[in-house]
Amino acid sequence: MNWKEHGRKIPKENLDRFIPNRSAMDFDFAHHALTEALIEARDGKKKARELSPSKEAYRKRLAETLGLNRTRILAFRNKPQPPLHSHYHSASLHQQPLKPRRRRIPQSCSKVLDAPNILDDFYLNLLDWGSRNVLAIALGHTLCLWDASTGSVSEFVTIEEDQGPITSISWAPDGSHVALGLNNSQVQLWDSSSIRKIRTLNGVHHSRVGSLAWNNHILTTGGMDGKIVNNDVRIRSHVVGTYRGHTGEICGLKWSGSGMQLASGGNDNVVHVWDRSSASSRWLHRLDEHTSAVKALAWCPSNRICLQLVVVEQMGRSSSGTLTPELA
Repeated sequence: MNWKEHGRKIPKENLDRFIPNRSAMDFDFAHHALTEALIEARDGKKKARELSPSKEAYRKRLAETLGLNRTRILAFRNKPQPPLHSHYHSASLHQQPLKPRRRRIPQSCSKVLDAPNILDDFYLNLLDWGSRNVLAIALGHTLCLWDASTGSVSEFVTIEEDQGPITSISWAPDGSHVALGLNNSQVQLWDSSSIRKIRTLNGVHHSRVGSLAWNNHILTTGGMDGKIVNNDVRIRSHVVGTYRGHTGEICGLKWSGSGMQLASGGNDNVVHVWDRSSASSRWLHRLDEHTSAVKALAWCPSNRICLQLVVVEQMGRSSSGTLTPELA
């Protein structure tokens, strides 16, 4: 039957499997294989006497490397060419020891920013880097912004004399809203895009607010009165939780990556860990072996079995603690 008479064509992939496909054949290798077979049949005994065991091993290894140890000459379908590497070379590469990569620590700073009128107070948190690569710095009553992408510096807002100075700063996760803790116990929320004040949280503390920490829409504030307050900035009655356990000023606050545990450091040389899901306001863990105020806290992001907490106290010493797996 003539397929063309009925308006149909034979598909290219539906070829007879017993007819070799010339486009998929390696004619150079086929010629080599045929001539090599004739030479070996004629002079096989002579070569066997001349080649030493080491030369024979080298010849086989070279054939494997160049892909000359194949046995088929005819090809019946298109196949991708096998990679030209031998098991010997791949094994030798895997056996090579990996050199450890050295971490290069710069010996000098990449940028120097002048910070006139910045308060010399260890217990305050006067700068914060936002998710949009903008650094906020409190210089007395004025909040300044430095855009690391463009290098531009601008004065964002100046707080009134009876309210300031600014005692803490924290960018919201979106990088466009910033919270300011003030010396008169107020907490202000500002929109950096429109440069306007959105809200003022009053009555949260009785003295200056020296530490702030965001957990999605929850803004946690720590004051000189030793209180830690969770504020839901979406609702009018913003206070949704209060933690009491420190006898000194709150110097540092840090939420864990899961958002379920809060670490707090204070001027009483104590670190507390609080559980957000617990109905009780009592601390879950207490670390009281420090000899000075604890300000810088950081959760370990890579350990999923247990939580590790790294703290830095006032005298410059650092320590770490591993908490129980029930927190994970």
